[in-house]
Amino acid sequence: MYKPHILGKTGEDIAVEYLIEKNYKIIERNFYCKNGEIDIIALKDNYLIFLEVKTRSSIEYGLPSEAVTKKKLKSLYKTAKYYVYTRNLQDEFIRFDVIEVYCKNSSYEINHILQII
Repeated sequence: MYKPHILGKTGEDIAVEYLIEKNYKIIERNFYCKNGEIDIIALKDNYLIFLEVKTRSSIEYGLPSEAVTKKKLKSLYKTAKYYVYTRNLQDEFIRFDVIEVYCKNSSYEINHILQII
């Protein structure tokens, strides 16, 4: 793995810890299909939540959430639709969130953005 992948994996691990502390039930990590990938799938308060995690060590090139482009959202929606269909979860309430993780040295900060559309 090279540095951006290590940073991304670290951010996802931090996001999972954060979600567990907030009483989310983690269903799956890194779900892949031909349409794309979903970083984390979780349950909380009767919602099936698809989470995109964006990790940065600085905001020199913009906020992490700004990397969730229209193209990425389209891929995320198609992947989530496939997941829902293959798991027969059509009756579930669904939400799409972004978690920004800012890593600096050995500390980090999290910004959880609820319900992106």
